[in-house]
Amino acid sequence: MQPSPHSLTVAGRTYRSRLLVGTGKYKDFAETRAAIDAAGAEIITVAIRRTNIGQNAGEPNLLDVLPPSQFTILPNTAGCYTAADAVRTLRLARELLDGHALCKLEVLGDPASLFPNMPETLQAARTLVSEGFEVMVYCTDDPIQARMLEDIGCVAVMPLASLIGSGMGIVNPWNLRLIIDGAKVPVLVDAGVGTASDAAIAMELGCDGVLMNTAIAHARDPVLMASAMKKAVEAGREAFLAGRMVRKHYSADPSSPTTGLIGS
Repeated sequence: MQPSPHSLTVAGRTYRSRLLVGTGKYKDFAETRAAIDAAGAEIITVAIRRTNIGQNAGEPNLLDVLPPSQFTILPNTAGCYTAADAVRTLRLARELLDGHALCKLEVLGDPASLFPNMPETLQAARTLVSEGFEVMVYCTDDPIQARMLEDIGCVAVMPLASLIGSGMGIVNPWNLRLIIDGAKVPVLVDAGVGTASDAAIAMELGCDGVLMNTAIAHARDPVLMASAMKKAVEAGREAFLAGRMVRKHYSADPSSPTTGLIGS
């Protein structure tokens, strides 16, 4: 597929969709597949420590529902709290996925906030990049640390909008813009999206994509919410490309002509 202003390119591969979707928290695999189809997502994240993709013989295998022939599987290290655990988990994922290099790194600081542990994240990133992994990395919205991850060789940085699963939306758009403006790799919002308007705002800010799970899986109607998120990401991208009008504080601009009026 040839890149276009609407497509997303990560690690040299181009995707039509800028919406990445997780596979956890759905009631069953059938709902997972239906939501992902409605979202139009092509990159699907899988928590290796929580989801069977072949490591547990005899259990239902997610890859039977979401085959790698149809989707790019993005193994992630959700639930890891040290660099060593994260690296070990992704080595297992690469073995299970026949040498698949693209991965999502996340190293958490504590189970209450699920905030990134950045020293451990940086350490894991260095190891994984040195071993040939193509690392997309969950991180804080700190532009300095985002640049450090890029300098290490990560193929995408994924700052949180707000805490994982919180649904609070984008709490610090200014930091996101600093990261976006300074990055030479894709910047994708990861964590905190609660509804479609949050996804649209992320894209309007200039993010290259959005990753979400809970916002879809915990909606009253996950499949309908997935469809809404698809539209929101597309609309936000189009608005960013179109360029919004300049904000005019303390002044109005009539939408109708003020010259050539009847009687004037």
